Order: sequence, then C-alpha cells, then structure tokens
Amino acid sequence: MQFGDYELLEELGHGGMGVVYRARHAKLDRLVALKMLLLGQFSSEQAVQRFQREARAAAGLRHPNIVAIHDIGQVEGQHYLTMEFVQGRSLSSWLRDGPLPPRQAAAHLRALAEAMSVAHAAGIVHRDLKPSNILIDLFDQPHITDFGLAKPLDGSGDITLTGHMLGSPNYLAPELATGRKQEVGPATDIYSLGAILYECLTGRPPFLGATIHETLLRIADTEPVAPRVLDAKLPRDLETICLKCLEKEPARRYPTMQELANELGRYLNREPIRARPVSPLARAQRWCRRKPALASSLFLILILLLILIIGAPIAIIRIDRARVDAERRSYSADMRLASEALRNGAIGQVQELLRAHEPRKGAEDLRGFEWRYLRHAADQSGLLTQQLQGLAATLIFRNPRLIAIGSTLYNLQ
Repeated sequence: MQFGDYELLEELGHGGMGVVYRARHAKLDRLVALKMLLLGQFSSEQAVQRFQREARAAAGLRHPNIVAIHDIGQVEGQHYLTMEFVQGRSLSSWLRDGPLPPRQAAAHLRALAEAMSVAHAAGIVHRDLKPSNILIDLFDQPHITDFGLAKPLDGSGDITLTGHMLGSPNYLAPELATGRKQEVGPATDIYSLGAILYECLTGRPPFLGATIHETLLRIADTEPVAPRVLDAKLPRDLETICLKCLEKEPARRYPTMQELANELGRYLNREPIRARPVSPLARAQRWCRRKPALASSLFLILILLLILIIGAPIAIIRIDRARVDAERRSYSADMRLASEALRNGAIGQVQELLRAHEPRKGAEDLRGFEWRYLRHAADQSGLLTQQLQGLAATLIFRNPRLIAIGSTLYNLQ
C-alpha cells in the first residue's frame, strides 16, 4: 500500500491511539517504522497534540538507545511520523517467555538509564516508560520509543494523563498514580525503570490488582514484595537497586538517571554498590508517615494487647496468691476447731476436719506438725474407745452383775 512517499509493507503493532508499520521510503530506499493515528483525520485534538509532542520530544534527542525520529507530516489529513526501524521484539514480548537473567536485566537497565539521562539533560521526562515501549534489537540492545506523553521540565504544554492511566498503570510512579503532577520529574522515570527491572527479575510487575483502581491504590500505599522473596537466587545488590528506584517518595530514589546507571555499572563490574537495604523498622516508620490515622489506631491496639499480655499473668498470680492465703486461713481455723473437738472427745469431727486438708493432686500441701499431732491423737483416742467398748461388752456377757460397771465404762467414751 502506498502512503505518500512511503510503501507500507506490514503492520508491526498498534495501541490505543496509533498503529505502526514497517515501511520503505521510496526516494531514499530506506526501511523505517511509520506511525499514524488510528482514527486518522477523525482523531481528537488531544491525540494530535500527543502525536506531535512525541515527534518533537524524540527528534531533539541523540542517543543510540533512543529510537530516532526521521520525519513528520500529513497525507490527506492523516498525521504520521517515521522513525528508525528497530528489527527485533519489544521487551514485553521477551518477558512473556519469563524473567531475564539478572546480569542481562541489569545491562538493559543501565543502557536505558544512560539514554534517559540524556533525555533529562535535554529537559524531557518520558512519563510512559514500560516494557511495550522498549524495543530489543538483534544485538540484544534496548531502545526507548513512544515519547507521546513526554513532559518538558519547564512545565509547558502539559497533556492530561487520564486516558493514559487507564491503559498502563503497573509502571506509574506514586505521584502519577495519585495525581500529584507537581511532583512529576526525573524521579518519575526512575521509578518506572525500577518497575521494569522488577518485572525483568521476577516476571511480574511490582503491583498487581484485580482492577485498575486497586492497582493504583497499591502503588500509592503498599510496599512492593522484595524480589528475593519471589526468587531467593536473585542477587541482593540488584534487589537493593530495584527497591531504591521503587521508593514511594521521589526524594528517596536515585537523584539522577546517571547515578542509577553508575550503580548498575558497579553491580555489573562486581563492585560494591552505594545503596543500602532499607531496614524493616525504617519501612514501618515510612508507612506510619503515609497513614498516620491507621498507624495511631494500630498503636492503640498494640498498647491494649501489651496491657493484656503483661497484666493477665500478674492478675493470675494475684488471684492464685489470694486463693492460697484463703486456704491457709481456712486450714488454721479448721486446726483450731479440730483441737477443740479433740478436747471434747468428738473424734469423728476431728477426723472429718483433718480429711478436708489432705493434699489434692497439684495443690499445695498445707499440713504441718499440728495436723499430724491431731491425727495421731485422734487415732489413739479412737483406739482407746474401741478397747473400752470391747471390755464393756465382755463384762456384760460374762457377768450380768457387772452390767452397771460396763455401762459406766461405756459412757466413758
């Protein structure tokens, strides 16, 4: 199909707004990638502005890892731009086959960081870095494309991101996910590269929700799962670099793209990196600063739990002591009653009071000398009574004349 000076050879891909063809420039006999708006002359003004912005932003950048823009124009009302044709696959296509080896992922990210360092130096923030916007050529070199949402650092000519956010939320920085446009800057692209590195290492984006809204909430409020939790064989230094890029606060990320590139270079050269892992305590403190109301509620609950954990054993000890004291007072009172009963000859009452304080299994033995003395005295008194009763019976049955004497002895019990 002929399109102006270009021959369209095949479709390479399309997105929500544009379609890309492999094309040949007839006059120069050069292969290019030609991009045009899907709706052609019926495209919205915003779509045309974004399209033109992509051309202007990328046209001023010169770096081997940024897809170069060749031409921009219209054919019968259809806007188009042509760019360098990169023979290969997108990074998103590569990741469908699984994670990349750590060193390959680090090498790709270093090249991308160096390319974006050039863009930032030229005053351009990409704002839409994601695997589908990165092309991997036949020599395993990454190339950044699609600067349609690029923003000049001077703040001029901003375009709303509402429609875009619904398309690719997984790589948005928290300041974009929550609409804090005043915080958008180079650190925004650093976060997106960190999200790309995370997926290259683990095979999944750092945040996945059942809905777009849930994903955006997790980006804003939830800490990402550490890559080594998903794959313990991943290098710790590379995990540290990745998580520093994914910090919620832009000021806590790497200060510049070049510093990120240098850090990845240290890892690739097997040199010590400068970033340090964030401790669990520091992460908890940052979470508390993001959610002060919830943190206060959890703190109060924790205090109540500590009171219960510490106070319950103390209460149990006090209750046990009170029980033991009560048992000791009861024992002392019963021993006095038993002693009095012994003096009155009520041996049965003495024995009943003594049996009440025989130790039960697991209980404290409160018996002392007094219990044993009373037990012995009661036993002796009981034996004497039995002997006197036996003697009285013998006298009665052998000599009726001694009934009176036997009765008297019987009464002595």
